Amino acid sequence: MRRGDTAGTGNTGNTGNTGSTGRTGHAGGLERTGNLAQGQVRRLLLRGAGGAVTRCRDFTAAALTDWGWLPGTTPEDRERAEDVLLMVSEVVTNACLHADGPEQLVLRHSEGHLRVEVYDTNPAPPRPGVPRSPALPGGHGLMVLDRLAGAWGSAAKDDGAPGKVVWLEVALPSRPPWLRDEPPGV
Repeated sequence: MRRGDTAGTGNTGNTGNTGSTGRTGHAGGLERTGNLAQGQVRRLLLRGAGGAVTRCRDFTAAALTDWGWLPGTTPEDRERAEDVLLMVSEVVTNACLHADGPEQLVLRHSEGHLRVEVYDTNPAPPRPGVPRSPALPGGHGLMVLDRLAGAWGSAAKDDGAPGKVVWLEVALPSRPPWLRDEPPGV
């Protein structure tokens, strides 16, 4: 999988419960599906909602806390979680600036791997802007994704609705506590 690939590599926006088991509940535009052993999907609906960037960061931080990414067991884990929050901010900001705002944020987590998906109504894939000085504000979102995400890209929505899904994938440097092998004698 190449960074920035817009040809639809990977999971291109399937919002079904594929691979998840367990119960689904809705509360305030939030969907939680499955359990940690099988993976979990969380969805935040955003159509017409104000403060999308802050809402998405807070939503993601709460999920990362539940999944053991925050507060982090190592400095690298804490840095990785902060990277995720930065990338969520960048992708949601891009949807606000270039796509009439995001429709929803979907987080898919399984065993220390995270996929972030931001849905919007603009079918145009993200395009890097003209290279700018890092000292100038703005225009660095895709460069941030290139540097911090394990992979990222965009694809048309699976349901044929107008728009796209911009996605990114990351892995936690260490395994969450509940997946670590216990030392002998414990």
